[in-house]
Amino acid sequence: MAKWTPKHEAPEPLEGPVVATITGGTILWFVLFLAQLPFYGWFDDHGHLWWLWTCLAGAGLGLIGIWYVRGRDAAIKRAAAAAAASTDTTASPGTAASADPGKGATA
Repeated sequence: MAKWTPKHEAPEPLEGPVVATITGGTILWFVLFLAQLPFYGWFDDHGHLWWLWTCLAGAGLGLIGIWYVRGRDAAIKRAAAAAAASTDTTASPGTAASADPGKGATA
């Protein structure tokens, strides 16, 4: 049997509002947990109690996800700012750039 090899390169990953997406999903899991909470007895009687705990686990894992994607987003922004700062300082070597643009300005 021949080994399968792709005929084209994989597309670039999509970037979007990751923090908002994860936060929305976490809120949805928690709302589902709260909506099912009044029916705890029914779920317990019919062997579906795992539905309730699945929603709570989704909300808990979503909190971890929010923490992770916020840190990732902040790291991406820091890297972009550092890259922009390094290109700004190397782009105009004859001018002295101040770290604070408002410093030294007179009105």
